[in-house]
Amino acid sequence: MSRLTPIRFEATDLDCIAAATGRVAILVTPDGKLDPAARRANRLTRGAVARLVDSDRFAKAKSGQVITLALPLGMSAEALDVLVLDRKVTPVAARKAGAALAKAKGTKALTLMAGATREAANIALGIALRDYRFDLYKSAEDDADGKESEPVAIHHSHPEDMTEAVAPLLAVAEGAHMTRDLVNEPANVLTTTEFANRLAEMESLGLTVEVLEEDELEKLGMRTLLCVGQGSDSPSKVVVMQWNGGAKGDAPLALVGKGVVFDTGGISLKPAGGMEDMTMDMGGAGVVAGTMRALALRKAKANVVGLVGLVENMPSGNATRPGDVIRSMKGTTVEVINTDAEGRLVLADVLWYAQERFNPAGMVDLATLTGAIIIGLGHENAGVFSNEDAFCNAFLKAAKAEGEGAWRMPLGKGYDELIKSRIADIKNTGGRPAGSITAAQFLARFVKDETPWIHLDIAGVASVKSDTDFAPKGATGWGVAALNRLVQDKFEKG
Repeated sequence: MSRLTPIRFEATDLDCIAAATGRVAILVTPDGKLDPAARRANRLTRGAVARLVDSDRFAKAKSGQVITLALPLGMSAEALDVLVLDRKVTPVAARKAGAALAKAKGTKALTLMAGATREAANIALGIALRDYRFDLYKSAEDDADGKESEPVAIHHSHPEDMTEAVAPLLAVAEGAHMTRDLVNEPANVLTTTEFANRLAEMESLGLTVEVLEEDELEKLGMRTLLCVGQGSDSPSKVVVMQWNGGAKGDAPLALVGKGVVFDTGGISLKPAGGMEDMTMDMGGAGVVAGTMRALALRKAKANVVGLVGLVENMPSGNATRPGDVIRSMKGTTVEVINTDAEGRLVLADVLWYAQERFNPAGMVDLATLTGAIIIGLGHENAGVFSNEDAFCNAFLKAAKAEGEGAWRMPLGKGYDELIKSRIADIKNTGGRPAGSITAAQFLARFVKDETPWIHLDIAGVASVKSDTDFAPKGATGWGVAALNRLVQDKFEKG
């Protein structure tokens, strides 16, 4: 698992500006006023900071932007990074500023002169989120930046307070890193068994982890889940992670994740081009895992259960065929029209099991479910579907507060007409029209009327081809921060 860059808060020491190696960062407001650290850096560099502030380059800079002075005269540092930052910066903007610093620093040590900045903890979180690399399979000679990041020292007037404030934020960063690691892993490494083993290791954090094997799933009647993985040599599993940090007897929030460790499409085989990206089809399960890690690390005062269905969708002589009819755990029969619409078959049984066993106070499922959601929302927002406005609005508020894009999509009985089956209760796809909506309508059939429920289609945000504000290209860890905030705002007590 990737290791967070060590970040420590220290009492402000202006003398370190001259002596620090690696990179030194100072904060300057858009009006160009210099704080004591910036004034010290200006004197050391014989007025270079003041000249920068008077330049067009600075005048055109936006809050959160980093301007670098390379090999500054009078300093031991390789670079002096000037971070332009408003005094009244929002938490998300502060995180983006920290991420900009992390991107600029690479693997070098960083000394940040934060002074009395109230959002220093969020700057630290931005650094931790962005300072990530997945280079396990790169040879040293092929990856010049493959070494681990050197530490970050943040100088602040109240270091003890900042250390305490940043601890729960860094728990979120560690959860996001876990999610990214899982999503970035190749499928020959992250088999269903390896995935389950990594989740079981989190018992050391205080989680209770159970792994349900195929014989147990068969007894429970999870046939729609099992039918997805029956063509693979990798055994299907359901992993249940419980965090009991709230009052005994309080109904938990249930988080349910799709964990298709590789998706060929099954008999409805995908085209070869781009199929390598299907290592990320377990992204929903990855977010659930990362969120559970974050909650355990920060000792959340809430009861939360995470359930993930782990399968591999492969073609073989034993694979499910288009036209097969499968009976779900609920008892609803499903005609399989397309074996590449497999994620909803996995989720159907896990959603029903979560409700039957835990009677949750609310339920959120996450899945890289449809390409249609990418056509609709691109890579900026996850699709949000819900049966209850208050629960949905609480999540949307949490996502906005954490800077994670989310957009509500419609549900409605009219869409059910598209997934009616001639020979079964329901079919697993309604074709191209409203593809992400009919997928959500399918899942809604396995949600009890009394259960507040949110479905998150994260196909466009789980892994991307270019850098985001908080992550390099590849797996993003989207959703860990938003779900952590949802738990914090709606389910924690005391």
